[in-house]
Parts: sequence; C-alpha cells; structure tokens
Amino acid sequence: MGQASTDIGAVLRGARCAARLTQAQVGKACGYSASAVSRIESGKLRLDYASLLRFAAFLGVGDDQLRASAVPGMAKVATVAQSYPVDEEDDVRRRNLLTGAMGAGAVAVMGTGSASAAPLDLEVSLFRLPPAKPVPLPRLVQQIAAARQDYYAVQYNRLAQVLPRLIAAAEATRDASSGRARDEAHLALARTYVLAAELASKQHSDATWVAADRALSAARSSGIPVAVGEASRMLAIAMRRSGRPAVAVQMLTSEAADLDAAHDQTRAVRTSLLLTGAYSAAAGHDRNTALDLMAEAGEELGHQDTTAPGLFTVDATPAQVDAYRISVFNALGTPDEGVTIANRLDVDRMPTAERRARAWTDIARMWNALGDGQKTFDALQRVEQEAPQEMRRPALRALTAGLLYGPTRLEGVRKFASRTGALT
Repeated sequence: MGQASTDIGAVLRGARCAARLTQAQVGKACGYSASAVSRIESGKLRLDYASLLRFAAFLGVGDDQLRASAVPGMAKVATVAQSYPVDEEDDVRRRNLLTGAMGAGAVAVMGTGSASAAPLDLEVSLFRLPPAKPVPLPRLVQQIAAARQDYYAVQYNRLAQVLPRLIAAAEATRDASSGRARDEAHLALARTYVLAAELASKQHSDATWVAADRALSAARSSGIPVAVGEASRMLAIAMRRSGRPAVAVQMLTSEAADLDAAHDQTRAVRTSLLLTGAYSAAAGHDRNTALDLMAEAGEELGHQDTTAPGLFTVDATPAQVDAYRISVFNALGTPDEGVTIANRLDVDRMPTAERRARAWTDIARMWNALGDGQKTFDALQRVEQEAPQEMRRPALRALTAGLLYGPTRLEGVRKFASRTGALT
C-alpha cells in the first residue's frame, strides 16, 4: 500500500479524533464497518474518490487538508463544509493537528521524528529478504539476543533495520544445518520471526500474520513447546485484531492445555497464553471467559518458577497479571474496575521499558475512558519517559490528539503532542 493511503488515513484519523467519534460511528455514517475504518486510517485499505469525499464531508475535512499531493492524479479535492462547529482556537489547533498527521505518514510509525528514522516496512522485507550466508549458531544466538534487547528497550527503529538481515541469516543457517543443529537453527529462526511479529503488531500491520505463521512453522520443527506457545500467541493476536477474538481464544486455550503444567519451563508460557486469551475474550465482549482465564493465569503464578529460559525467555509476575487485568477491564467497557488495581500496581518494578510502557498505556486508556484528562496525560507522559518511540504508535497519537479537544484544558499537552508526533 502506497504512501498516499497512509497520508489520507492519518488525516481522516486526526479529524475523527478531533470530532471525538469512534471508528464504529464513522463507519456507520459512511457505509463501512469499524474494522474497515481502522484499515483505512492505517493505510491498509484505499478509498475511491467518491468514498473519500463522503468521509471528508462527514468529518469536516476540507481541500486544504486533503492536499493534492496526497492522492496521485487528484488535482483538487472538492471543498466540503465543516460538520462540527469549533471555536477559532480549536480551528487553528485542528488545522495544525491535521497538517502534522499528513506529515506523520512519511515517518516510521515507531519513529523518533528525526530525519534518520527509517520506515518500518516488514510487509515488503519479509517477502524479499536480503541474501545471507550461514553463521555459527552461537554467534546467531548472540545476535538474536541483542535484537531482543532492542525490542525490550523500545529501540524499534534499530530493530527494524537489523531484523531482515537477521531472519535471512537464520534461514541460511537452518538450511545449511542437519540433525540436532538443524533443530537449534529452527528454534533460532522461530525467535527471529516472533520478534518480527511483535514489532509488526506494534503498528497493527498485516505482516504480523506472515511473521507469526512462519514463527509457528519453525517452532514446531524445533520441537520446543515453549517456542510453539510463543509463536501461537502472536498468531492469536493477529487473529484477534482481524476481528476473530473467539478463534484467538480457542487457539490460545488449546495451546495452553497442550503445555505440560508439571514442567516449570512451560508455566510462564502457559500464563502468557492465558493472559492473552483473557484479553482476546474481553475484546470479544465475553466477560465470563475473560475473567475465568484471568483467574487461571493468576493461579499459575502460585507454581514457581514462572520463567522460561533460553531464546524464548518468558516471565510472568503478579505485576504483569495486574497490568493485564486493567487492559481486560478496559476492553470489557468497565474501566472503573481497574482503578484499584492501577493504584496498587508498581510499574517501576516491571523488568523492561517495553512492559512498563505497556502498563502506563493501559492506565492512560483507563483514565481516558473514565473522563479524567489530567490523569490520562500524566500516564502518557510516563509512557514517553519509559519509551519515546512507543508514543509514535497510532493509538497513542490518537489518544494524545483526543486530549487536545477534551473538556479540560491541560497545561503542556500541546507541547507534548508536538513532541510526540500528534501535532507538528
């Protein structure tokens, strides 16, 4: 999908957030499903000219905002009336936001905003890996470990640069190996594809499907249950985000059941699968299943060790379970049930910047749903402190944009929006 679709999607997303509308509301008005609106806003689905004008009219986007360069061959987009009255200050802020959104498409979703930020195009690179030669397994494992640290440290740009070459090297090493060494190479390859799936998932990219499927194939070939569990978890996340949460739950619970509960090394993975299953059930508005799976995941914590060693190190802690509880209540539409949990959660004790940023993101979403703009802003600032590149994710930019047009004027939010890419 070309840059034009990404730019237009960013404009429409910014206008929707400014109007404080949901994707479902916009879709209903324009004849699309909520999932289709999501794909339009992320640049995955291209609108024809007539449909674009329908969206623009409903969202109050004018021809000065839909720049001619955004759509090849479109010399002029018809001027449309503003659908939502705003005061003069908000009108200026809206124009600035949309101008920033137009430019944001040219920068990686996880970018830093600097000129050196590289595009994250896993959908292309996964199908056109660079040439590579086999490398000794110890060196390959060391390189994969370094890449994992980049993910945990939220160095997404650097990880995006090294992943295609790392995957290519892992495939070449697997192809050149035999016997036990081939099994170990399959395990290494599975780890690289899980990393690719995790990174693609951050930007809600369809590449998550490709990477997760390849990860699962390599994991099964390795014969390592922990690797199979982690790859299955990423595939289930892709299923959930494509609108099939019930199928995702079924897959996650089946994989968890297949893991040997008596084996310490699989307990952390079982817990991780159950937590992801709980959130998937919540996304599908299945409260009973979501709470049952959360309870089961909590019970697993009573059976230490909850850490899986090796290339697929997975840890499960009470803090991680609590963070998931907040996200589950958010998805169920009962964020108030997460307030007590958020107040007791010591995010600073969580082991990685990526996990701490995720926890603060869930807390920000909770306070936003409860209408507390200041606490939402406080939580988003903590996300930025932990992991600046996380704030470049579309969902967090949209959350920041929403604060600009909320009922409460928040000191510093405009500078924050500018600094994090929601407003330039």
